[in-house]
Amino acid sequence: MHTGSAKAGQNLAGRREWIGVCVLSIACLIYSMDLSILFLAIPAIVADLDPSASELLWINDIYGFMVAGFLVTMGTLGDRIGRRRVLLIGAAAFGVASALAAFSTTAQQLIVSRALLGIAGATIAPSTLSLIVNLFNNEAERNRAIGIWGTAFALGGLIGPLLGGFLLQYFHWGAVFLINIPVMLILLIAAPILLPEYKSADGARLDLLSVLLSLATVLPIIYGFKHVAADGFDIRHLLPIGGGLIVGWLFVRRQKTLPDPLIDLKLFALPAFTASLLVNLAGMFFVFGVFLYQNLFLQFVLGLTPLEAALWSVPSSIVFTVMSLQAYRFTNRFGPVRTVLLGLLINSAGMFLMSVAAYCESLFGVLGATMVIAVGFVPVVLTTTGLIVGSAPPEKSGSASAISETSAEFGGALGIALLGSLGTLIYRVLMDGVNVGGLDAAERAAVKTTIGGAVETARALQESVVPAWLEAARQSFSTGFASCCLVGMVTLLVLAVIARKIYARANIDEQAVAPAH
Repeated sequence: MHTGSAKAGQNLAGRREWIGVCVLSIACLIYSMDLSILFLAIPAIVADLDPSASELLWINDIYGFMVAGFLVTMGTLGDRIGRRRVLLIGAAAFGVASALAAFSTTAQQLIVSRALLGIAGATIAPSTLSLIVNLFNNEAERNRAIGIWGTAFALGGLIGPLLGGFLLQYFHWGAVFLINIPVMLILLIAAPILLPEYKSADGARLDLLSVLLSLATVLPIIYGFKHVAADGFDIRHLLPIGGGLIVGWLFVRRQKTLPDPLIDLKLFALPAFTASLLVNLAGMFFVFGVFLYQNLFLQFVLGLTPLEAALWSVPSSIVFTVMSLQAYRFTNRFGPVRTVLLGLLINSAGMFLMSVAAYCESLFGVLGATMVIAVGFVPVVLTTTGLIVGSAPPEKSGSASAISETSAEFGGALGIALLGSLGTLIYRVLMDGVNVGGLDAAERAAVKTTIGGAVETARALQESVVPAWLEAARQSFSTGFASCCLVGMVTLLVLAVIARKIYARANIDEQAVAPAH
């Protein structure tokens, strides 16, 4: 595979293409916001709809589950019937589902509406990314466009809670969904004018059994890992994961026999595609896992309120956003492979700094390490995303985009679950010999199981002096956090070596791409 360096001045995009990218990016921002904007609305929803504990869990999680489950189907469908068409159908469905969610009168109706939002949202990420590939022939410009696309996702996660808080201050909780509708209307009007249509020449039909098998693979695995992250390791949570893996094996077998598979397994024979997918997944794995720890660390170890923790996290969020906008400069200057390898080294250095800062319980150390991680992580993820889509044949770019996004979903869920489980194990081992005299059996179990249980127990006791076991709990959690960061550091270094060898076997242009003007 040869990504090629388009010479500056050749096939440069015009104003129409860049406006098109902005429209696509706004759609991505809304899609990303919907993953986080609901958190602040939960108290109002509970007061209004009175959901059960199980219903509340599904209100929170069903959107992400449906997005993850339908990404591959929607990406491949775009290749078959047209990426712009799928995006427009998804945008219309997203607007309708937003209205249904906003005016839900029961918890069950809100769950169904959120599920429909997730299915519609699954059209956005693969369709927008593959359309960006079609809009830009010049590689330097394409890198910049993917950076803008990535910035929309970063901004969505940052803006979602802030905008949600503002709307909830003055309006009914349904307003957090109604803001989606005008954006989708703009997309429906602008897309036919600004965006080209593109689809595979053969136009083969979707294999519905493959669609069902893909859903039965992704949904149980994501569900199992989310529960491991939320509830701790339990053998029951391995059942859906194991079931999903078995169905995944059947899915792969079926793809090998179909003339027009849902996922073309030949893509995985491309070294650049496979190496970039592996790096992308690992990046998501460690960043999501570490950020979970960071949020818990700020609140449970340093004692910040949720609002204080969010405000302290704003500078690092700004670094992520700025790096998303500027990442294309690194790729264009150093070439894709050097950018990925250098980013992995910077990311591993950030993990080491985070490990030291966590062990020393330093607020500024943790926030500084987060910024270093952002500097390494963002160019790696955006560059590998470009390589994943760019290494696939044009008629498969929708499917490749969907595989990239599904890999990111898996990476994030795995990171939160597995690193969370490792840290919990270390915490429990270190707390096993700590003296918790004066507490009853339930309180002792809470203190020795999780840092959250220890903090809540201490708060309930309302003692004027901080108990010795609480200090031990905080240090045990910090040690677990530091250990997970060290695992991340070593793994990323090993991954850099492996990726370098795989990329060396692929015919990827190592020269810097000429910047587009």
